[in-house]
Amino acid sequence: MGIIEIMAEEKIKEGLKSGAFDHLPGKGKPLVLEDLSSVPKELRAGYKMLKNAGMLPEELQLRKDMVTLSDLIKCCNDDQERTALNRQLRYKRLKINQLVEKRSITRTAAFQSYRSRIFSRLRFF
Repeated sequence: MGIIEIMAEEKIKEGLKSGAFDHLPGKGKPLVLEDLSSVPKELRAGYKMLKNAGMLPEELQLRKDMVTLSDLIKCCNDDQERTALNRQLRYKRLKINQLVEKRSITRTAAFQSYRSRIFSRLRFF
């Protein structure tokens, strides 16, 4: 065990003795562990930090904005404001389409190198 781990253990023991952990939210309840198996290992820490800070990935934030704009358009009575909201919605759709195209699997180097093998296996005749 390294010096950092030893110091951390000592601080935890001090906290237990002083009662610093007695009134934490969720005390006595089981932990709700999140399934991060779909997130690559090297991105998990960053993903958790962003999630805990209330941040969303760009494509999810765009989708959330699109839902909000759609709801606002449905409730809008002013034609000029509706036009401006529709313009914003079109812009968000364009941005998300660009992101999807940019992150498309067909553009990855791995796909390009295995493309012929993949298509030869998918041919049925």
